[in-house]
This record gives sequence, C-alpha cells and structure tokens, in this order.
Amino acid sequence: MPLIDLRSDTVTQPTPAMREAMYRAELGDDVFGEDPTVNRLEEMAAEKLGKERALLVVSGTMGNLVGVLSHTQRGDEVIVGDQSHIFLYEVGGCSALGGVQMRTVPNVRGLLPLEAVEAAIRGPNIHFPRTGLICLENTHNRCGGAVLTVEYTRQLCALAHRHGIPVHLDGARIFNAAVALGVDVKELVADVDSVTFCLSKGLCGPVGSLLCGSAAYIERARKYRKMVGGGMRQAGIIAAAGIVCLEQMIDRLAEDHENARRLAIGLAEIPGIILDPTTVQTNIVIFELAEDRLTAAEFAARLKSEGVLCGAIGPRRVRMVTHYGITAADIETTLRAVSRVMAA
Repeated sequence: MPLIDLRSDTVTQPTPAMREAMYRAELGDDVFGEDPTVNRLEEMAAEKLGKERALLVVSGTMGNLVGVLSHTQRGDEVIVGDQSHIFLYEVGGCSALGGVQMRTVPNVRGLLPLEAVEAAIRGPNIHFPRTGLICLENTHNRCGGAVLTVEYTRQLCALAHRHGIPVHLDGARIFNAAVALGVDVKELVADVDSVTFCLSKGLCGPVGSLLCGSAAYIERARKYRKMVGGGMRQAGIIAAAGIVCLEQMIDRLAEDHENARRLAIGLAEIPGIILDPTTVQTNIVIFELAEDRLTAAEFAARLKSEGVLCGAIGPRRVRMVTHYGITAADIETTLRAVSRVMAA
C-alpha cells in the first residue's frame, strides 16, 4: 500500500496533461531567448501577476537569490523575517554569493510588524550598511501557511517606498494565498517590486519557478540567472508543464485547503496534540506535541510505520502539507494513524 506523503507539496507528481504537454513541447534555446514555450510561459506569468516581465528559473531558491541580487549591491543589508524561507532554508546564498547582510525582524503570523520594520531601516551613517531591500513571504511556510492580506502588503510597501527601498515577495505559494482570500493574485502583488512563485509545489509542476517584475529588473535578473548557472537551453520541456499549472491547477488549491482544515480539526481532538485549527488558512498544518509525549522525530518515525509521512521541524513541532493527490479519505486514514501513535 502506498504511503500517504504529507511531508510537503513538493512531492506532487506532474499530471497526465503536463506529461503530454512536455512530450509535445516546441523547443528552442532559452539562453538566446528562442524557446517559444518558455517565452509563452513567461508572458502568461507576467500577465497573471500584473507585472511587465517574468523569468523562468530552476527553483524558488534560485528565484529568490536572483531576485535579491538584482535589487542590491554588495555590502547592502536586507530586512527579512526571522522565520522566513530566505533566511532559514536557502543556505545563506544571498550573503555567500551576493555579499549582502541579513537583518531579521520577528515574524508575527507571517507578517513583519510595520513598526519593527521601520525601526530596522538604517539611517544615514558612515558606520551602517545601506538598507537595500525588504523581503516578505506569502503564504508563510514556517508560520503555518499564514496569508498576508492585500491591505497589509500595501502598507508595508508604502513604508518601504517612502524610504526608497524596494520590496521582494517570496510568493512560492502566492496562489494559495489568493485562493484563500478570494482575491485576484494581481491584487496581492500589485505593490511589490518583484515576486517569485513556484510551479513545483501546490501547482504540481515537476520543476521550476518564475520571477516577475519590471522589464528593466528582469533584464538584470536574466544576467544573474546565467551567473548562477540557471541558463537552461531547451527549457520548454519544463515550461510546457508550467503552462498547464497556470491554466488548470490554481482553482483546485481550494480542495487542498479544505483537506488541511479537516486534518487540523481532527488533529486538535487527539490527546497530546496542541493545535488551534482556526489558525490553518491554506494547505500547511503545523502542530506541537505535548511535552510528556513523543519528540517530533519519534512521532514521525512511528507514523511512518503506520503508512503516513510527515515532517519534524522542531523538537516537538510537526508539519503536514496537503496537496494534489491527497484525498479526503487519506485525511481520515491519517487521523486514525495519528490516534494510534498517540495512544501508544
């Protein structure tokens, strides 16, 4: 019997329509700008997010790296959340390769408090690095898939732009946020200067992300993409699946959100699990284990023996992510498995 894999939405497999599109993709050399399928995907992405241009990159990590490099210069400081993916899970690439310093502000349910951001912005002083960029994340991974609203994003960007600072949005799961809020994704990213989003998470593409921004910005980003090894020749094979992602896979994210809510409500009823299901907004469910029970690693190992995979993301912190291929029946099976593990 196959395992129910709730470790991440990155484990999704391309749909039959994607495989067919990849097989039939028209190809060219993308470094020369001659792959028609890549060009079409980039045009679709830019239009959908309301930006002038877009650039296909290998991954969200590459998109964020190229995105930061294209905004900053060596010696700059970048304001990020202390729980942000850019800060915690991207191998320090912006510092190691871009020579920029990260300055963290505590995340509160995914957002950066405006007063804390204002306090972190450097004033003119010979001793200080220049504040070159502010980064947001929507939805927020470590904060349980929390959503940043249109109004909050607008306020943060107004603050940044008042100081002459651009804003980059790590929008790996931005379509989850748009679906959860019931708004056009263009509204969520209208005020940011650049945004990345992933094809290979909830949208089920096999690989790839898009970086979107102004025409001049994407022109700079194209050169940085080449610098970090992201110039992929006949990349239309990847882009073909991405086109299907944008055409067919966005609206169905609501199903993942419903499964996550069902999962959260069920988990909250199991003794030894600490979770407020009202905090679950999208497809990520994060919960704590009571201190007199298992560690997260022990819980994950025992749950695997029951046929369910999850992620241990702290000593007693566990993450489960719903996605394409996870059904309501899988959620019920998972809840029974968790009950057995906790009872034992």
